[in-house]
Amino acid sequence: MYLLALRNLLRQKVRTAMTLASVVFGVAGLILSGGFVQDIYLQLAEALIHSQTGHLQLAGDGHFASSSRGSGTRSIAEPQRLQREVAALPAVDDVMARVHFSGLLNNGSADWAVIGEGVEPSREAKLSTYMQVIAGRTLVDKDRYAALVGQGVAQVLKVKPGDQVTLILNTAEGALNTMDLEVAGVFQTFSKDYDARAIRIPLAAAHELLGSSEASVLVVALKKTDDTEAVAAELGQRLAGQSIEIRTWRQLNDYYEKTVELYGRQFGVLRVIILIMVLLAVANTINMSTLERVGEFGTMRALGNRGIDVSRLVVVEAVILGLIGGSLGVVVGVILALVISAIGIPMPPPPNANLGYTAFIQIVPRELIQAFLVGVFATSFAALLPAMRVGRIAVVDALRENV
Repeated sequence: MYLLALRNLLRQKVRTAMTLASVVFGVAGLILSGGFVQDIYLQLAEALIHSQTGHLQLAGDGHFASSSRGSGTRSIAEPQRLQREVAALPAVDDVMARVHFSGLLNNGSADWAVIGEGVEPSREAKLSTYMQVIAGRTLVDKDRYAALVGQGVAQVLKVKPGDQVTLILNTAEGALNTMDLEVAGVFQTFSKDYDARAIRIPLAAAHELLGSSEASVLVVALKKTDDTEAVAAELGQRLAGQSIEIRTWRQLNDYYEKTVELYGRQFGVLRVIILIMVLLAVANTINMSTLERVGEFGTMRALGNRGIDVSRLVVVEAVILGLIGGSLGVVVGVILALVISAIGIPMPPPPNANLGYTAFIQIVPRELIQAFLVGVFATSFAALLPAMRVGRIAVVDALRENV
């Protein structure tokens, strides 16, 4: 029967080509749209990791549950020892300490509430590849009283590289402390909210300002993002009993999970629309094909084939079409994905973001398999109704079509 079905498809070249074109179009469309959405997920994840949170963060118990950004009982008392312990893991690329604080930044005539970080400049520069310095320069290890301010902060206070600002905050003991800083540069990330309040200063300056040598968090950069969950689990076992909390970049970025959920729903609707389009197109061509072949099916019945045999032949032809069309669709989709990715798709800044980006089409094996299965399923399902219909036609009525 399979050989007969294949011969029938080759005999009806026009109908077969029309059906294949519908399946190929649908499968390729699913691959391109799915790869585009996966690229959004990937680029958003990397932007969050390499501009703000790193792959993992370690902090004292209760730090992540607190809304406070100050230094205190939730700080890591011996960050250097813990840094060495974490850096010894093979999957870890680097470990850096950060001190969180909040305060007021003054330009001599106005104040602006800021959320700041004391950072290790050289290590942060290596991690923060998605942070663009749009004016001046980034911090370096030899800096002592320098600051890197977000674009929003610079616009509100009207400061530029070389200007003097004063940072005012409370120390761990509650005393008020100030420090004069020189603006080294202005940075921009993908997040407007972050840039509107963020300031970074050298870790040594933060320790001096706060009167403490502790670290608020340790930021872990991994060699591969895919190792995040495995490293988090291993660190959880190694640091058990040390009153250390571990958070992955997903847990630290609620915005990412909400974005994934939103695009997942939108892509789900798109997948259903493409599936319906393929179903309608394939059903139309198969219906026309079966109606034109009623006489042929009547001859088969007259030669002793049962109605179910005729129905099975129509379904087998559709399955073969689905397999061929799905395979061709995967090939076409991958080729188009490679071509589009070689060119790139310029994208405007996402909502609540500063930076545009260049989108690509990711080739994800899971998306290829799903698109292929959708093509096969749609073609097979579309053939069920015509197959049942021709299987029920009386032999006499079917043979009359040959006259």
